[in-house]
Amino acid sequence: MAVEMWELLSYVVTVIGLPLAIFVFLFEQRKERDNEESEVYQSLSDNYQNFLKTALDNPDLRLFSANKTPDLSDEQKERMLILLSMLVSLFERAYLLLYEDDMSPAQLRRWKSWEDYMREWCRREDFVRTLPQLLEGEDPEFAQYLLQVVNREIQTTQSKSMPRDGA
Repeated sequence: MAVEMWELLSYVVTVIGLPLAIFVFLFEQRKERDNEESEVYQSLSDNYQNFLKTALDNPDLRLFSANKTPDLSDEQKERMLILLSMLVSLFERAYLLLYEDDMSPAQLRRWKSWEDYMREWCRREDFVRTLPQLLEGEDPEFAQYLLQVVNREIQTTQSKSMPRDGA
């Protein structure tokens, strides 16, 4: 009787327990991966907030204006270049850590928030003008991506400024 009972229990474990254990393991792995992605996103967001605070600490550079800041001194130009370099570095890090060709809805939602930041800065004349210098030595795929964002923003701006027929 004991041998038959052990044999039955081994079948139960094989048929039910093993698949259940695999399912739980995969579920936990996915949950852990989602948590890691959330932590990466939060860390990047915190870094962007720190960048914005630094930009606010330099109001003379007018970094939140869409137009080019006129008549900067050499010291101001250097500070602007440093701040924009920090920003491009942060964008590159976000691209490398968050961007994938085939993203889940949660990954896509996180990435779209970063793409919005990039689009916002790509409307800034000083940023776009300095971009070739800022992209030197950066990841080639990231550089290509950011230049595509610039081109889309330029096209969007131009299409909005075109006179409409009958207007």
